[in-house]
Amino acid sequence: MSETLSSREQALKLLREQGCSAEVINHCKAVAELALETANILKDRGFQINFGLVEIGALLHDIGRSKTHAVHHAVVGAEIAESARLPDSVVSIIKRHVGGGITTAEAEKLGWPKDVYVPTTLEEKVVSYADKLIENSKRAPIDLTVKKLSGELKWEAAERVQKLYEEITSLTGGVP
Repeated sequence: MSETLSSREQALKLLREQGCSAEVINHCKAVAELALETANILKDRGFQINFGLVEIGALLHDIGRSKTHAVHHAVVGAEIAESARLPDSVVSIIKRHVGGGITTAEAEKLGWPKDVYVPTTLEEKVVSYADKLIENSKRAPIDLTVKKLSGELKWEAAERVQKLYEEITSLTGGVP
């Protein structure tokens, strides 16, 4: 894989070329904005974070929605990113952003390739966190996402999202 990150313009062009809707692109822009805001707070608090990776990963996290809106968009998106020769670090953000992470058992049930689908790096966690706080292209309280997942009987995902939210807000000092 290439280890050079795309520019913001290249990432947005790739979303359009793949056929992402304006709604998906606007969502990705909003996630990138919040993810970068979060990264800035973390940097100010002494954490090392790759801003370029956060921005490009956030912009491209839902590229798989060009083909499906099911949870599988994470795996489909990772395949698109690999085909586009994007860095492994971006591919990892794409495949690990859903549901606060997908466990090995859940991935197996979904028929996904054997891999790690839980965010592990700070950049992966920040993008997943930001994604859970953006409903369409507007900021929304974490309770909305947790309630939605619980309503769909996705208890473990709701718990993981809440735990990820608590982890990031503890690192940021409760902001944003």
